[in-house]
Amino acid sequence: MMKKVYLCIDLKTFFASVECSERHLDPFKTNLVVADPTRGNGALCLAITPQMKSMGIHNRCRIFEIPKGVEYITAMPRMHLYMEYSARIYRIYCRYVSPDDIHVYSIDECFIDITSYMHLYHKSAKEFAKMLMQAVFADTHITATCGIGTNLYLAKVALDIISKHTKENIGILDEERYQKYLWHHLPITDFWHMGSGTANRLLKLGVVDMHGITQIPEEILYKEFGINAEYIIDHAWGREPATIASIKKYRPKNESINNSQVLFSDYEYEDAILVVKEMVELNVLRLVESRLVTNHVSLYIGYSRTDGGGWAGGFRKLTVRTNSLSVLMDAFISLYHLKVQKGRLIRQISISFNDVLDEAYESYDLFSDIEALEEEKKLQRTLVSIRHKYGK
Repeated sequence: MMKKVYLCIDLKTFFASVECSERHLDPFKTNLVVADPTRGNGALCLAITPQMKSMGIHNRCRIFEIPKGVEYITAMPRMHLYMEYSARIYRIYCRYVSPDDIHVYSIDECFIDITSYMHLYHKSAKEFAKMLMQAVFADTHITATCGIGTNLYLAKVALDIISKHTKENIGILDEERYQKYLWHHLPITDFWHMGSGTANRLLKLGVVDMHGITQIPEEILYKEFGINAEYIIDHAWGREPATIASIKKYRPKNESINNSQVLFSDYEYEDAILVVKEMVELNVLRLVESRLVTNHVSLYIGYSRTDGGGWAGGFRKLTVRTNSLSVLMDAFISLYHLKVQKGRLIRQISISFNDVLDEAYESYDLFSDIEALEEEKKLQRTLVSIRHKYGK
């Protein structure tokens, strides 16, 4: 069986590079920040150019943290433009590979299975990566970096840890190279899916690097991390069973309604819960509109990379199957207060209504106020009809 080869391609300082491309400027020679100056000196810089990074200025800094005396261009964030560039670059990849072999990971990053294409184009993995990177630059003047790996995890780690230290912006890993060069790499949070929360729990077990994970009995790891121990153990050895083909084929066992968003800037604890409430309200209207009910909700909160990254969240099984806004809102708010740390900066929020069934399966418990729920449902259906008539 042919060994798989994956690329993980990232567009360098994407937002800032797009703004430079629009102005016909070289991001490696230009001081430019993407930020909203109307928010004051405390506004977050969504991106800075590589030239500013070379001066020791940190990405995702605040405006007031840029040293005085450094002259720079301030570009207002234009998310719609960045999405257009992302789609344009995706179409460039599609000139060379099938969409079936591309997994879009974020607006500026994707995985590509190039296993069968190397023979087709008579190129090595590194040559194929260069071909794609050069095609992107020729069309957009945006520089890409790339990780090459024998599985998705190794491709991502090669990108995140190795590519930035090579002249060609390309890192290469297989399991043997991973164990030889990165088993003792620090900090452990540099590795994909290794947030500060997981790192702190590993530290309590005396583990500071990936090699240390391989020395801990698996039963101890499963006791500490539950089912998540499986991917922690696999990643410690450089293994990853998931493929792009399996990701494309995946279908959930149960129907669900989901909503996820990456916030435009870092949100404080109290600000983020307002966004959660808005998302719950929108999803409840979707339930009501489709005449569906749920008894299982889940919440995912992604902490900002500027605050150490990682995530929080969990799920809650309800005693009723419902599409009541009040019931579902209470479940999410209590889950948020229980799981999310105060003082942490939040960048991503996802909510999900799971085990969704037809409204005929609606159920109640002894504490349900049936009349109040019916009144609430009438109001929700009225809101749906208004939205259909006049728009959101």
